[in-house]
Amino acid sequence: MTNDFTEEEKRGFYKAIYSRRDVRSHFISRPIENDILSKILNAAHHAPSVGFSQPWNFILIKDIKTKKRIKDSFEEEKKRSSQLVEEPKKSKYLSFKLEGILESPVNICVTYDPTKFGPFVIGRSSIPEAGLYSVCCAIQNLWLSARTEEIGLGWVSILSNDTLKETLELPEHVIPVAYLCLGYVNDFAEKPDLEIKGWLPRLELEDVVYFEKWNNKEDENWDIIQNMIKNNLDTLK
Repeated sequence: MTNDFTEEEKRGFYKAIYSRRDVRSHFISRPIENDILSKILNAAHHAPSVGFSQPWNFILIKDIKTKKRIKDSFEEEKKRSSQLVEEPKKSKYLSFKLEGILESPVNICVTYDPTKFGPFVIGRSSIPEAGLYSVCCAIQNLWLSARTEEIGLGWVSILSNDTLKETLELPEHVIPVAYLCLGYVNDFAEKPDLEIKGWLPRLELEDVVYFEKWNNKEDENWDIIQNMIKNNLDTLK
């Protein structure tokens, strides 16, 4: 069997994965070239989707009035959500830079339309959420493609979906899944911001892998991969 990817191409793929960051700051004023933005959107549009339903849409936003309204929603939601944590974490949370709505040249709202291609979609009848999962696959494609083009992307999830639907005039049945900020940056951090700031630690791979059944950490049929995981052996990184 021939391999469609060279070793250099493989390294580039894994480099994009390991160096991808949720960018909230470091945006610069350089506009995104139209051909690059088109390439990134096309990569997103080639994501896998349940029943080949392609249930996503991408709303591109540059208008400053729209951005300011979304930024206002962010500020309101951040203040509201801060009430869910006690001090000193509350003050630490409020000090974080968690979006780049106004600083990034392009905002994108990625939506989910469950009505595309009619009510029956292959693979969605048993797990209706599979449509939403498909949209998330498109977002990941978009994110990795942006990273390979040296463009930062930040996912702003501290927002009111009601505000998004009203501001962007979404039909009632269309669900906003992600509000993204895109732009060139002057730096990609070596680690995620919240890891650097000590908000949460990165879990080891062995903390999240089970064998055959939930919470089963040992299985002789998986002894080689168990050993690799325990010793943090990643031959592709």
